[in-house]
Amino acid sequence: MSAEKKELFSEKVRAGSRTYFFDVKEATSGSKYLVISESRKVGESREHNRVMVFEEDIQSFSEGLQKAAGFIQK
Repeated sequence: MSAEKKELFSEKVRAGSRTYFFDVKEATSGSKYLVISESRKVGESREHNRVMVFEEDIQSFSEGLQKAAGFIQK
């Protein structure tokens, strides 16, 4: 079972038929983590995907994301 306890921050981004959620949560142990969720309509239902990035990995994840976004925006 998940150790999710407290939501510290949430941002919702609508992009066409998709909705993205960026949630910072705090586990019972006190460590923070980022949950990136995607929701999109598929036929009559909705499909959901999630990625969890833990506090110790956030710097590397952020750097990789910035590089990828920079490449796309060129």
